[in-house]
Amino acid sequence: MALTETMKPRERVMNALAGKPVDRTPVANPTNVATVELMDMMDAPFPDACRDPELAARLAATGYTELGFDSVMPYFTIIQESSALGCDMQWEEKDNWPTVRMYNPIWKGPDDIRIPPGFLEHPDNIAITRAIEILKRELGDEVAVIGKTMGPWTLAYHVFGVEPFLLMTVDDPDMTMRCLDRLKEISVLFGEAQIAAGADALTFPDHATGDLVSGDYYRRFLLEIHREMVERLSVPLILHICGNTLDRMDYIAQTGMAAFHFDSKNDPQAAMDTVAGRIGLVGNINNPETLYARGPEEVRQEVFRCLDAGVGMVAPECAVPLATKLENLIEIPRAVKAWHESHDE
Repeated sequence: MALTETMKPRERVMNALAGKPVDRTPVANPTNVATVELMDMMDAPFPDACRDPELAARLAATGYTELGFDSVMPYFTIIQESSALGCDMQWEEKDNWPTVRMYNPIWKGPDDIRIPPGFLEHPDNIAITRAIEILKRELGDEVAVIGKTMGPWTLAYHVFGVEPFLLMTVDDPDMTMRCLDRLKEISVLFGEAQIAAGADALTFPDHATGDLVSGDYYRRFLLEIHREMVERLSVPLILHICGNTLDRMDYIAQTGMAAFHFDSKNDPQAAMDTVAGRIGLVGNINNPETLYARGPEEVRQEVFRCLDAGVGMVAPECAVPLATKLENLIEIPRAVKAWHESHDE
C-alpha cells in the first residue's frame, strides 16, 4: 500500500524532536550531506561554500531539493567558530574538509579564553547565520532548518590542541572545568545567533568520543554543562558525539537534549535499549563502508535495521564523505518510505 504523507518535512522533524507522533520517520542529517557532486551541481564548492552565505544556502538546500531529506543544514564543518576565535586554519579544496591546525594552539589555559570583539560579525560566522536566514526565508515553511554550535569539549580541542587538552583533563581536572565553563559561553553565543536567524533546532557536537575518553569523563566534565545548554538555548538540541558511546548513553539520556545523533559503531537496538525512551535517537547509517563504498541495497538494509529498532530519525552517522554517491543518499528516504509501506498496512 502506498504511503500517505500528511505532514510537511518541517512538522515531521519538529514533532520527532518533541517526541510527538509523526506520519513517518523523518530523514534529517543533523551534521550535513554536502558532497562534491552536489557542489558541482550547484556551483558551490568547498571552501567557498563554507565561507559565503549565498553558496552555503544553495548547497545546503540540496539536502531537501535533490536528496529528499526532511531538513537542511548550512554549517558543513566544525570549525567556523574556531576560525573566528583566531585559530590557524587550513581551508583545503573542494574534495577535502577544512580543518584547524591543532599543532599550533592559540591558548594554554582558562585565563587565555576570551571572545574577540565582533565575534558574531566574523565572516566565517556570518556565513552561517546569513545562510540560515536565506534558507528560512526560501524553505522555512516547508523544511526544518538546523543550525550547529560547537560544544566546549570540541572547542577545547581546537584552541588548546587535542593532546594538551586531554593531558589537562588528567593533570588538572579543576582547570579543565574552568576552561569548559568559559568555552560554553561561545557555544551559547553562536547558538543564540543562529536561533535569532531562524534555526528550528541546533546540532550540538561535543566530541568526547569513545576513542579518546571514557563514559565517566562524560559524566564528570560534560553532563551538567549539557543540561545547562538545554536550559539556555531555546530550540531543540541534537547532541552529536562520534565513536562507540554506549558507555555514556545513559548519562546522555539524562541531559534533557531532544535527541542524540549516534555513530554506526553502536548497534541501533542496543542504543535504543540503553536510552529507554528518555531521549530520541538520530542515526546511524555507516559512512565509510556503506554510504561511500557500497550500494543502495546495503543502505536499505541499514535503514531497515534502524527502523526495526525504533530509531526516531534516520540519518547518516555523521557528515558524509565528500565523494559519497548521490544514489546512496537518495536511497535513505526511499528506504524509510518502503519500510513504512510494508509496516503500516
